[in-house]
Amino acid sequence: PVIDKINCPPLKDFKVPAEYYSTLFHEMVHSTGHKSRLARPGITSHNVAFGDPVYSKEELIAEMGAAMLCGVAGIFNHTIENSASYIASWMKAIKKDHKLVLQASAQAQKAA
Repeated sequence: PVIDKINCPPLKDFKVPAEYYSTLFHEMVHSTGHKSRLARPGITSHNVAFGDPVYSKEELIAEMGAAMLCGVAGIFNHTIENSASYIASWMKAIKKDHKLVLQASAQAQKAA
């Protein structure tokens, strides 16, 4: 966030192009949280650690936004399954805050 740059492994590092674009979309959605854009706490807050609620929400936003962008781009099948699996890994945070999914999906839609 400090240098406002997206990092993504090169296309050649992925088994199929769809996985590259899904990953790139995920990182692009994170970039919309920059203070000059949507200013989401998961990007703008300092000292956010893996597993923190604000980190969990930002990851949900990025993954949901990436899934939305994959749909727009016509990328389906295993990338959507990967997204669902990734989102499922944050179920602990989701169970603690029932509004989290709705808030994250609204932010993901703005980002997309």
